[in-house]
Amino acid sequence: MPNQKVLLSIHPEYVNRIISGEKKWEFRKVLPKGRFDTIVIYSTYPVRKVIGEVECTGIFMGTPAKVWKETKDCRGIEQDKYFSYYRDVKEAVAFRLGNVKVYEVPKTLEELGLSNAPQSFVYLK
Repeated sequence: MPNQKVLLSIHPEYVNRIISGEKKWEFRKVLPKGRFDTIVIYSTYPVRKVIGEVECTGIFMGTPAKVWKETKDCRGIEQDKYFSYYRDVKEAVAFRLGNVKVYEVPKTLEELGLSNAPQSFVYLK
């Protein structure tokens, strides 16, 4: 099966932490239903560009407290921001990030056939 990709919108501060290797987990409230092994990174305002991609080497799910405990290596997010994000949510999803590939020239959403940044995620062909 070909490499399946999903595009995620990520705030620039976290994009920078992913690129530097400080952030090895990406946290979400929803698990995409389809299989994928690559996350394409859309850096949100003010960058507004697709800057690269990162391998998804695994997925961990559980209560926000359990996921916080299990992802202690290289979370790249402060504890108060993490628990604020998961306030009123029973299940947390964490994508384990692998090798990062930064594009030499960032792409626009239009170049990928998209007119808007996804609120959660979108699959790419």
